[in-house]
Amino acid sequence: MNIDIHSHFIPEKFIQMARKGDPSLQVKIEKDLSGNEFMHHDQGYVYPLLKGFFDPDYRIKDMDKARIDIAVLSSAPPLFYYWVNSELALKVAALINNSIKEVVDTYPDRFAGMGTIPMQDTDLAVNELKRCVNDLGFKSVQIGSNIEGKQLDDPQFLPFFKACSELGVLVTLHPYYVGAKGALGKYYLTNLIGNPLDSVVAAASLIFGGVLEKCPNLKVCIVHGGGYFPYQFGRLEHGYKVRNEPKINDAKSPRSYLNQLYFDSILFDSDALGYLVKFAGIDHVVMGTDYPFDMGETSPVDFIESMGGSLEKQKSILGKNAAKLLGI
Repeated sequence: MNIDIHSHFIPEKFIQMARKGDPSLQVKIEKDLSGNEFMHHDQGYVYPLLKGFFDPDYRIKDMDKARIDIAVLSSAPPLFYYWVNSELALKVAALINNSIKEVVDTYPDRFAGMGTIPMQDTDLAVNELKRCVNDLGFKSVQIGSNIEGKQLDDPQFLPFFKACSELGVLVTLHPYYVGAKGALGKYYLTNLIGNPLDSVVAAASLIFGGVLEKCPNLKVCIVHGGGYFPYQFGRLEHGYKVRNEPKINDAKSPRSYLNQLYFDSILFDSDALGYLVKFAGIDHVVMGTDYPFDMGETSPVDFIESMGGSLEKQKSILGKNAAKLLGI
């Protein structure tokens, strides 16, 4: 069973609201000269409104072509809505989560759900987390690599992470677009370089900020192969040994927390994937696609098979690890 743990979704209800011009959503749907539709978020993010985002039947056809049996649906990151008031953030999160649940119930053999959380309000975040688990049956949630500029080691977020730890919920960290970043403003570098950078900052914040120490049962998945984290891990470990700053929150060395971290396979290079498996261990790598964004992996099974190794090793990444993590 091949499981895609990184697959994005936009509810059709959200799109209908946007088409009607609901001003609270701060998003417009516009067409280019060829008639292709684009989502324009007031926050600055623009992307094609592809059918795969909202049409499960269309998505299933693409899944079949890619040899994917189950996709774990998570919101498109621009729908995190961390920049708005808490009430609206909860409204959008609940709409997304309920819509994902409807798709999962309609196609139980093809989809699983990953919750969206209004992280700017801790009480609402914990309540929606519990609803996702207890009412909707989700085993995982997706949050941004930062919450509108606040890093994940901010004390505000600790109750949320503790709740995830206690509930056994996998937390997936996804880079969170916050606009052009200086020199990264050109050449799509906000994505090509900025996204992997955001991921390693988020992971380091959880480690050095003491979050993983305080939440020993917390499991975290870092997408896009972990960003730069696995490939510059030696620098983090060395810095911990020779500097005092990484120790101020009584965290242990970064290596002490590797058993709590998981990574998806979106690397586009089989040698890099091979190193990731060696670094993290075969049981800590899962398959992802980033569907349907253009920066996604369209042939994930072929890519993982290209890494070589035993069939059992490939099966672990293709679906066995995700099935264990998510109870599929």
